[in-house]
Amino acid sequence: MDTEIETDAVIVGGGPAGLMLGLLLVRRGLDVTVIEKHADFLRDFRGDTIHPSTQQLLAELGLLDEFLARPHADMSRVTLSWHGTELTLADFSRLPTARRVMTFMPQWDFLDLLADAAGRRPGFHLLRSTRVAGVTREGGRIVGVTGTGPDGAVDVRARVVVDASGRDSEVRAAAGLTPVGVAAAMDVLWFRLPKHPGETHPFIQAGEGMIITIDRGDFLQIAHVIPAGTWTGSTDDVQRMIQRVRRIAPGLGAAAADLTGEDVHLLRVRLERLRRWWSDGLLCIGDAAHAMSPAGGVGINLAIQDAVAAARVLGPALERGTPRIRDLRRVQRRRTWPVVVTQGVQRILQRPLLASTPVGAPLPVPLRLLRDHPALTRVTGRFVGLGARPERL
Repeated sequence: MDTEIETDAVIVGGGPAGLMLGLLLVRRGLDVTVIEKHADFLRDFRGDTIHPSTQQLLAELGLLDEFLARPHADMSRVTLSWHGTELTLADFSRLPTARRVMTFMPQWDFLDLLADAAGRRPGFHLLRSTRVAGVTREGGRIVGVTGTGPDGAVDVRARVVVDASGRDSEVRAAAGLTPVGVAAAMDVLWFRLPKHPGETHPFIQAGEGMIITIDRGDFLQIAHVIPAGTWTGSTDDVQRMIQRVRRIAPGLGAAAADLTGEDVHLLRVRLERLRRWWSDGLLCIGDAAHAMSPAGGVGINLAIQDAVAAARVLGPALERGTPRIRDLRRVQRRRTWPVVVTQGVQRILQRPLLASTPVGAPLPVPLRLLRDHPALTRVTGRFVGLGARPERL
């Protein structure tokens, strides 16, 4: 049984950017279809940092109380333990936002929040378990997408297609858009460790590498930064990783001793972006337009700000009729500068994130500056917490 849909906007990808854009457009009374290839949002080892600027947007949308009712943990400062010395990297306490904290929430809970809020509006359609295979063109313009859903072929026609399907986007490839970028120097290993009642660990531990610990309540989610291309998943790799964990974060050593290759998930870091985010009828946002490093956990924040900027331009354009190329260009012009700045900072940070500094070595210059001039931590807090160009509704 084939499915044919006519809608104002079709958004490919039910991640933070896609669902936020869908919510913002349907609030304007537009008909919006979001296509998500999975049956649900329950996928582990996804970004879960919700920045102060995103929480400000939730407050403006009237969703902050609903957000805070879901399981979460707050952090008012990003701290680092460098060979046992505690340092503050970013301080959010002075931000002009509704909440001055970075919040950790499993991404499936955050996505459910956005999908539920959009679903309460007439005109919102979420197609789950639907994989997009290509784009539909008429007269050289992209006018929709085709794919396969639970009931067979799917053909969605829309006045604009928004690709928010991530860095491995098939829509982007079908449109002939190819990203360019720089080789990332690092990869990230994700794994879970058991947690005992009352157990606490520093958020970031570094000195002979880096370990990031996210407290999930009943377990610990660990991110271990390693040089790019050095992980094969072999037994020797796992044993070397366990030894590194013991050196960097001794408190985690015993829990890590029983890890196997099946417990470890590899994230290959990419720093890339499209030169052109659009084709006639199509706009790319989020990771489909610019893949970010996990440094600072800013990828979700940037993707959501892309969605806000896109909604501010596409909403009125759709109300007038069919968005033009100049509308799509306007979104890219608005968002390119913060992407370039953020990727530049992430590229600079790659080397210190991978540095292996022996015990007793002096603090790196950037850390000494933050230690000796605490006011700088409010500057870094603003950059991480708000982004280079915050977007407001």
